[in-house]
Amino acid sequence: MPTGNVDLHIHSTASDGTLTPAEIVARAQQQNLNAIALTDHDTVGGIDEFLAAASSTNLTAIPGVEISSLFSGREIHILGFFIDHHSPELLAFLDRIRDGRNARNDEMLRRLRSLGYDISLEEVKARCGGDSIGRPHLAAILIEKGYFKDSKQAFERCLKRGAPGFCPRKLPHPEEALRQIHGAGGIAVWAHPVYRNKFARSHVRGIIRKIKPFGLDGVEAYYPGYTPAQHQMLLELAEMFDLQVSGGTDFHGDNIPGLELGTGYGDFAVPEECFVRLKRYHDVLRNQPVNISQGE
Repeated sequence: MPTGNVDLHIHSTASDGTLTPAEIVARAQQQNLNAIALTDHDTVGGIDEFLAAASSTNLTAIPGVEISSLFSGREIHILGFFIDHHSPELLAFLDRIRDGRNARNDEMLRRLRSLGYDISLEEVKARCGGDSIGRPHLAAILIEKGYFKDSKQAFERCLKRGAPGFCPRKLPHPEEALRQIHGAGGIAVWAHPVYRNKFARSHVRGIIRKIKPFGLDGVEAYYPGYTPAQHQMLLELAEMFDLQVSGGTDFHGDNIPGLELGTGYGDFAVPEECFVRLKRYHDVLRNQPVNISQGE
């Protein structure tokens, strides 16, 4: 088991993961991780439990969030680290995004029922357990009812972009997401820039060039879905554009089978130096305290 590593991209039951924030802390201890960030989709509802659970451990627990945005027709996810998760402005902003999620979910449920799938909003809410319902929750109900054998099949046939049950949702511009993260005292990192998108180096470089002026602080250069060439490309682009480097597994518990906290699919690791550099950068840039749990 590797030691001295970190995982800065994790989801709990507050969004579309299957472990509670406290269970994530316990799993991180089992994995001998030194620092972890909870980055649920468009919600900070699990942060208080997360920080409380970590306060009696030797883990450094970072309050975070993953905000969905839309830029030039492409969905871009922005990770916020070291945020004030009680910021009224941030909470109101996330409420608006979740309103868009809810409207999209209503339409997707209508489409699924029109396709012959027996699924209700009440079932999905019961499955979610948090305040940020997403497509994995719809997939879980469809699997439980025997329509599909696994999440991959549910997405391929019904839920992915372009599938008959898919409905896009209204998303903010990255500029607003970055502004809200900075307003809450955090730093902003572009999550999985090449995940599921085999964009050429020039394409990724072009997007970075366009959104960095809005306040982009870093890129997620360590991610289980990357090829070695993609990982190296992002390290080089981070240096080229003077951006910080982050990394994480995008852990969702049982919703992504085989993907483990800290180690991905078994041979993945994010060096602790990533966290050290991000924290140093944040302290210099923001020059303000943030509520992180650093254990005893």
